[in-house]
Parts: sequence; structure tokens; C-alpha cells
Amino acid sequence: MSHRTATASLHVTSAALAVSVLIATGCSTGGSSSSNSQMQPTNIPALTLERAFPSLNFASPVAMLQAPGDNTRWFVVERGGNSVNGKVIVFPNNTTATPTQTSELISIPVDASGEGGLLGVAFHPNFPTTPQVFLSYTRTGPDAQHPLTSVISRFTSNDGGNTLDPDSERQILTLDQPFANHNGGHIAFDRFGKLFIGLGDGGSGDDPQDHGQNVNTLLGAMLRIDVDGIPAAGKNYAIPGDNPFAGGGGAPEIYSWGLRNPWRWSFDRDTGQLWLGDVGQGAWEEIDIIERGGNYGWKPCEGAHLRGSSTACGNAAFIDPIAEYEHSQGCSITGGYVYRGTSIPGLFGVYLFGDFCSGTIWTLRETSGGAPLVESAISSGLSVVSFGQSLDGEVYVVNLGGTLHKIIPLP
Repeated sequence: MSHRTATASLHVTSAALAVSVLIATGCSTGGSSSSNSQMQPTNIPALTLERAFPSLNFASPVAMLQAPGDNTRWFVVERGGNSVNGKVIVFPNNTTATPTQTSELISIPVDASGEGGLLGVAFHPNFPTTPQVFLSYTRTGPDAQHPLTSVISRFTSNDGGNTLDPDSERQILTLDQPFANHNGGHIAFDRFGKLFIGLGDGGSGDDPQDHGQNVNTLLGAMLRIDVDGIPAAGKNYAIPGDNPFAGGGGAPEIYSWGLRNPWRWSFDRDTGQLWLGDVGQGAWEEIDIIERGGNYGWKPCEGAHLRGSSTACGNAAFIDPIAEYEHSQGCSITGGYVYRGTSIPGLFGVYLFGDFCSGTIWTLRETSGGAPLVESAISSGLSVVSFGQSLDGEVYVVNLGGTLHKIIPLP
């Protein structure tokens, strides 16, 4: 893989790090808000990518993950489309894995119109003792005003995670979408066993139905539900008691809002912090640290700016992104992971994220004093649609073109 040779600008915009950041030759600067001193390396090596499983190719992959406590296998989510089912493919965690060693965990009908399809998978935290797997997908909506319906469903495995029983599906949450884009779709459990769901603003452009600032809709928000608790009235899940609107004033599922289209987010496995990539409208892409009850400003603001301008947002009610970049550097952010592996000691505690359009992969961190440091970047040439993290903390890249890659130090 070649390295970035052009100089570009990236801005760190949080109150703690209100500075400009340069992505230079093979390097960038940035920041995070963790207080963990281990998240402050002094020297990040130059990085590159290697093909992780050279013999395997996938059909429109959008995610990769491992099951809790099982580092022997990988699961890859294939989006589906044009009468092709969405699938979860399982294969051994071996660089020499061959197509004959792959199998289907499940194959389900989806509507992959626009930005739909099979978009996310989450294993129950106690899997396989609790043999449940949750899928996030879209099906055809009820009418022309709602072309897609987002579905979060629970499936059961009867064989230790080799397959899921399609007849075991229980729909947990459904939501009709007014347009075919901005479906979000990623799902994941936090360290306390609560299921987080990221949904976009419902689509089209410029949020025409004003969902981002409407706390009475589930669109444009991060949701948090309890799939193990006693279901609330009229629901198939419990509401965590400390959700911002659990007692009223808004949709009780909402954890945070003011988001345009959260595309890939993750929990730092050491700190529990939630890092999120929110896709911009036409000017700014942003990385957010998600806080309970936080309003991230869409649509009055895009990134840390008033929508459609370079003027600072300046609204105390909104939480600025921790970092942003202009569309000269890409057009669609892909959130990633905080590195917690051992293969690249100089990368420990650094956040990795990328752009789907440009293929650039950046790093983001801060020093012990809060000042940004020069960090590395990769010009991948890939359609960076997602990242994956192994149980041992290494970070992988999912290429929508069908291949999987691992971030490694430049030899």
C-alpha cells in the first residue's frame, strides 16, 4: 500500500483540543478525550495494510467481528442486494483460510435499496451460554412514503454459533424509514450488556423532516435498550432507567441525538468510551465521543460549523465533534476502533478511522498535556466501509470491494 504524500488539514474541535491538525507524509495529529495514561504513546510507527485472508472474497461486506470469547473464527456481514439475501459468513481465523472453509451463519431476505440491506450483527455478551445473535437489517417498507423498514431482530443458535435458526427470529424493534438512505444500522453491546442502536436521520438530504433535533423520534439518534430486562409496556425490550427520557420528555430509547448518519462506531474496550463516525452533508465529516444525553447538533450544525458554511456553530446546547475534516479529504466517514493490540505497541490507545471515498485511514490521539502529536495515516486505495477488531485488540479494515485487510507496521 502506498502512503499519503499530500498535505491535508484535519481539525480537532473539542473544548479540550481546539486546534488545527495536519495530516503530513505518512503522519497526522489528533486527540482523544481519554484520561488513561496508557493512551498517550510517544512514537507511532508508520503503518500499512496487508491482505488478512488472501484466498477469501466477499459480496459487498460491511462488517467483520468475532464472537465473545472465541478467537478461532471470524464473522463477515454481507449486505445483500438485487434479490440476493443478506448473509453472515463464518470462517476460521487462519490466514490460509480457503473458500471451502467458509459457511453461512445465516442468510435472510433483505431490501438493499439505497443504503439498506443487512447492516449489523451483535452477539449477546454471554454468547454462547446465551445463544442469541442480533441482526440489524432493512426490509421493504409499508408504502411509498416509507420505502424501507429498519428491523432489529434476535435469532437463536442451536449449535454453538455455527448456524442461526431462521425460524427463531423475534423482532425486537422496527422503524419505518421515510427515505432509502441514512439508515445507520450498526448495533453493539456495551460493557454493561445494554444494546446500542445507531440510526440516521431518515434520509434524503438536509434532514427535511427535522428528525435530528426531534427527541420524540428514534431517527437521528443513538438508542440504548435492555434486551434481557422485563419488557416495557408495548415493547419487546426494557428501558434502562438512566436513559435521558426514561421518565418522559422524549422517546425513552434515546441515549443521545442530533446525528445525521452514524456510520460505524465502537466502544473502547479499556475505557468503555463510545467513539462514533457521523457522515456529513456536503462539507464536514466528524468524529464524536458520545455522551448520555448529548445533542450533537444536526441539522443546525454540520461538524463544528453552521450547516453549509465555515462559520463556527457556537451553540452551547450542542456537543462539538472531537475531530472533523473537510470534503477535500473525502466524502463519507467510517468510524473505527481504539487500538488495544500488542503487535504495534506505539499505536496502543490510538483511535483509527477512515473515509469511504478517499480510502484514507487516520489516527487520532492526544498527549498527557492535551496537546496533539504527529501521527500516522494510510492511503489505502480501498472503499473503507468498516473496521473490525479482534479479541486481542488488533484492527482490520473491511473493503466494500470484497477483501479484508489488517493494519500492521510498515516493514
